[in-house]
Amino acid sequence: MDRPAPSGLPFMKMHGLGNDFVVIDARAHPVEVRPSLARALADRHRGVGFDQLALIRADAQADARLDFLNADGSPSAACGNATRCIARHLMDETGRDALKLATAHGVLRAERRGALTAVNMGAPGLTWQDIPLAREMDTLELPIDGAPTATGMGNPHCTFFVEDAEAVDLADLGPRIEHDPLFPERTNVQVASLIAPDRLRMRVWERGAGLTLASGSSSCAVAVAAARRGLTGRAVTVILDGGEIAVDWREDGVWMTGPTAHVFSGTLTPEFLGAFA
Repeated sequence: MDRPAPSGLPFMKMHGLGNDFVVIDARAHPVEVRPSLARALADRHRGVGFDQLALIRADAQADARLDFLNADGSPSAACGNATRCIARHLMDETGRDALKLATAHGVLRAERRGALTAVNMGAPGLTWQDIPLAREMDTLELPIDGAPTATGMGNPHCTFFVEDAEAVDLADLGPRIEHDPLFPERTNVQVASLIAPDRLRMRVWERGAGLTLASGSSSCAVAVAAARRGLTGRAVTVILDGGEIAVDWREDGVWMTGPTAHVFSGTLTPEFLGAFA
């Protein structure tokens, strides 16, 4: 933490379908967040609590730049639900209905769609190098029990298609697959069941965060994997523990559309920040 302000550091608490975030506007308060501070903020008893931390920065090529940290302090190139939440905040702030946000995954387009917010998460990574995997292989069916599908959405994803997503012990499966040697950068893990040709039930274990109520990039990855395997078309509704999100894999990228919530704004105290100065 660099030079905490004497009056503390403002933040916003947001969520998309229960996938929750602490958002710091570093345009007004330039700051670097160390992994130790991110972990302390993520503590739901002694901090604020979040699945991911997002920082909004100024950017010369886009309306803003977003940087993400997981709850364990590790970086993430993509966070779909946080991108939608922040896009909605910036559109409300400016009165605009569309904007572009720079991320480590590229420049992402966002649009207001009535009460919902859509973000184009870009083209999925389908080759072993794009995800990345440890060695060359077919990403459609990995050499892991259950033959899951690997997808890159700026972060790695491993999707198991199962008969009943509710019956899987994801708290056991998730960390084992997250740390499988096949994934040099670890991976997000999903279990998904086909409900209808255009509906999927999905539960998610997020890399660096654990079990979460929802995940935007995971929803995109599951939709892409299902379409590649011929289970669905390219436009589906993904039903998560926290609610439903629409995903549409188009020629220009993978669009996801869903609700967002700005829950409250607060200020991190100088005493809290001082422990990480």
